[in-house]
Amino acid sequence: MPSFDISRSRFRLADEHLIVLSELATGGEAPDEFTAARRELADCGLIDADGKLSALLLPVMKTVLTPGVVISLEVAGRQGALRHGMLIGEEHVVAHEAWPGETEAEYSCVEPKMLVWKLADMVNLQRSSAGRPTAGRFPDGRATDLTVVETTVRTAEAGLAALEGEWLVRSAAEEREAIHRALAAAGGPGEAELELLAGLISGLLSSWRLTSAWQTGYEGRDGAETRGFAVWDCGSLGYWLRELPTEPVPAERIAPASAFRLVRVDAKTIWTRITELLPDDGELRAAAAR
Repeated sequence: MPSFDISRSRFRLADEHLIVLSELATGGEAPDEFTAARRELADCGLIDADGKLSALLLPVMKTVLTPGVVISLEVAGRQGALRHGMLIGEEHVVAHEAWPGETEAEYSCVEPKMLVWKLADMVNLQRSSAGRPTAGRFPDGRATDLTVVETTVRTAEAGLAALEGEWLVRSAAEEREAIHRALAAAGGPGEAELELLAGLISGLLSSWRLTSAWQTGYEGRDGAETRGFAVWDCGSLGYWLRELPTEPVPAERIAPASAFRLVRVDAKTIWTRITELLPDDGELRAAAAR
């Protein structure tokens, strides 16, 4: 069911609710298959009997319908895939955040000056040295000085596939062994890197990629600017920037034999990469105008 919180200007909406609101906001009618979604929106007070949107929704819907910059956050983890993001409009910034197992996402207005902080929070960026040791450390306490892992997409995917199944009931040692075997069978790297990659996958809290896009124009021609990067959050083994395949890259351009490289980075580096995703003030104004 959709719901809202006036005190924090946030709304819980499923995709079908957003489709209905978008149609009504632009003077259209929601298709028949979304009758239930329209009724739910009316029941919670976000639209009236005539389909008029509540004034509370106007900043969110104006930004959703005409964003100047679109930022997408795709997260993969043990609870499945989640899609979050941020829409930057001419007047407002709207963030949307999913929840595992729920159909509704939370849409909220963000103070523009705080959007980098919001993005950092959405990827759970931890800057505390207590939470993120400067030296990578396996769960059994052993440290590692390796800062780069190179292999192929095929090998990395084989290791990640080993996470599926009975991970909730098997021990951490059994899981690492299963991942190690899968990596070795797929033609993994040398033993030191293979052991580290097995540890990274076993300790993987999430892998995520952030991408930004906005329209541009050059010499009268329309175009688009896209930027992106991807990170593995590996708990006690730290953050690892996925340098290869380089983001943003279409999935169809990634082959099993494609090079795969992870490089250990600190939270400050990730913070810098987040800020570099955003257009400068001039680009923002041009994107909003388009």
